[in-house]
Amino acid sequence: MKAFLILEDGTVFDGTSIGSDREVISEIVFNTSMTGYLEVLTDPSYAGQAVVMTYPLIGNYGVTPDMESKKAWPKGYIVRELSRIPSNFRCVGTIQEFLKKQDIPGIAGIDTRALAKILREKGTMNGMITVNEDYVLEEILPKIKAYRVGDVVSETTCGEPDVLKGNGPKVALMDFGAKNNIAKSLNRRGCFVTVYPASTAAEDIIASDPDGIMLSNGPGDPEQCTSVIEEIKKLYRTDIPIFAICLGHQLMALANGAKTYKLKYGHRGGNHPVKDLSNGRVYISSQNHGYAVDAGTLGSSIAREAFVNVNDGTNEGFSYIGKNIFTVQFHPEACPGPQDTGYLFDRFMDMMKGAR
Repeated sequence: MKAFLILEDGTVFDGTSIGSDREVISEIVFNTSMTGYLEVLTDPSYAGQAVVMTYPLIGNYGVTPDMESKKAWPKGYIVRELSRIPSNFRCVGTIQEFLKKQDIPGIAGIDTRALAKILREKGTMNGMITVNEDYVLEEILPKIKAYRVGDVVSETTCGEPDVLKGNGPKVALMDFGAKNNIAKSLNRRGCFVTVYPASTAAEDIIASDPDGIMLSNGPGDPEQCTSVIEEIKKLYRTDIPIFAICLGHQLMALANGAKTYKLKYGHRGGNHPVKDLSNGRVYISSQNHGYAVDAGTLGSSIAREAFVNVNDGTNEGFSYIGKNIFTVQFHPEACPGPQDTGYLFDRFMDMMKGAR
């Protein structure tokens, strides 16, 4: 079945329908990872977006038990070529079957390199995936342009607290759309991890007497999370060690008066270099975000910049002055991506031990 990807600027790509054949409008973003497509599909940070995979062949090792959440989150999936015959000893199905089961529409057979170049030059834009060959461009473009991602944190957060038992420090993990490997990375280090919904009051977190608090990644515009930011202000005023990743990093900055802004086309992939300003060392990181913190809007008496992106100089982390708090824009838990910055979980462990 033929399918079409229609961008809000009027550009049309035609290809073959994969997955569900329903029509969808979403924000179109691209990911440069060469592997880890299943982890990408199950990353809650993609809620409200359709993902373009720039690597040309997707699905060659099929579906494996490597999901980062219980379901897939992108509204659409866009690839150059979808492998028809996966080969892997852990394979339990094909990506085509997975997309159908998850009711995610997609399109294959388009020039994803050309599409990524458009998004890089013009910036992230909305688009529609449809199998309707009789579409009228003038009628659908206003609908595409009107689309907004909206409040997706409430969609992706857990419904009730969950526990990963351990004999080490007690960690309260605020789930704003958390990837599974954040909790697992803590649990592997012995932590007793309790995952809390995003709407949990700060008073309830504090009353649980955690040794540390983790603020997770998540989707959407951070400035829309007004109620969550108010609760983070209360957590900031305690002496509990806090480690924040991605959206959590942005929310902590907003809670302290900083501003965020939308990047032209975001950082999504497993090959982004970040520089640790404390020692000048550069690490390769996994990233997935469309917004960044304006470092100049966070007072120098509140925090100092800890990491910067080597490619474009954007902020990648803060260390908060006089507080046991540090935050990063990238994903030290990876999945997919390099494990270079996994040591930050060990730094958090040391921080919790020191605080006790």
